[in-house]
Amino acid sequence: MDSSDLTARIEALEIRQAHADHTIDELNTLVTEQFQMIERLKRQIALLDDQLSAVETLARGQSKEPPPPHY
Repeated sequence: MDSSDLTARIEALEIRQAHADHTIDELNTLVTEQFQMIERLKRQIALLDDQLSAVETLARGQSKEPPPPHY
């Protein structure tokens, strides 16, 4: 193997490594964004769960009223 072949192979590997590094950076950014979105959605779900519990508590408290006459 002569030096020009070796140089070409090294350049090809460096190019592949540069593309791999770029892909890893893009994936890291995407994972970070998705993590932040998941955390935001978890907070929203917790808030909705609290609101639903409050509504259910109110509904149970109001169920002591007699049903309307048409029942």
